[in-house]
Amino acid sequence: MTANEYQVTGMTCGHCEMSIREEVSEIDGVEDVQVSAQTGKLIVTAAVELDDARVLAAVEEAGYSAVRI
Repeated sequence: MTANEYQVTGMTCGHCEMSIREEVSEIDGVEDVQVSAQTGKLIVTAAVELDDARVLAAVEEAGYSAVRI
């Protein structure tokens, strides 16, 4: 299992968290998504090595931007 951490900008509420969680959860291999509007953190746990570009694209699809930290 691998866990990648990202800093997301633009989140302000639970709806923001839910939007990101839904998009990132659709990536193959993703097993857990933890997202916090309060801290701006997104932690994605997967059974396989994650492609950062896919995670960042999913966050962008939800309407936000992120960088790997």
